[in-house]
Amino acid sequence: MHLTEELVVAQTQKWVSSFIVAMNVCPFAKREVERGSVRYVVVRSRQETIALEELMAEIDFLDQNPDVETTLMIFPTMFQDFVSYLDFVDDSEELMYEQGCEGVYQLATFHPKYCFSGAEQDDVSNHTNRSPYPMLHILREASLEKAIEFYGDTATIPDRNIKLMEETGHEALAKLMQQCMTQA
Repeated sequence: MHLTEELVVAQTQKWVSSFIVAMNVCPFAKREVERGSVRYVVVRSRQETIALEELMAEIDFLDQNPDVETTLMIFPTMFQDFVSYLDFVDDSEELMYEQGCEGVYQLATFHPKYCFSGAEQDDVSNHTNRSPYPMLHILREASLEKAIEFYGDTATIPDRNIKLMEETGHEALAKLMQQCMTQA
């Protein structure tokens, strides 16, 4: 199966709607999905330096387009290895800091093989950050602060999500991901 940009975006949108929104993994996502303010960008490069340039170009796009709330940068051809992905995340955050993005934007991270530090690879809690493809989620900090202010105590979200993953179970989560990856 050839991974066209349209297919990658469709699969990612299916994951966002059927997992992130439907299971309320992120209580802030539904509003933005319904508003159509989530941007999906497929990065085709196979070079990290180009991917970093594309990250900064996307931040510039967000600076110029305040009606776009957030971007999911999707890397279908890069970072299949989770450790190399984490290295890229570190490089991305360092570059964002150097470019003055601290306090303006932050990253949330998702990967098909996501594994929290100290967790076993097969720990069901890892599914909270597992996605169809490696991706970076660029968040506007000001909007995040407003959402947190509205939502209240966000400290309970990770524990609630872990409990949700445990209740749902590996098999159902794998089936859900598989459904997201089928052609639309």
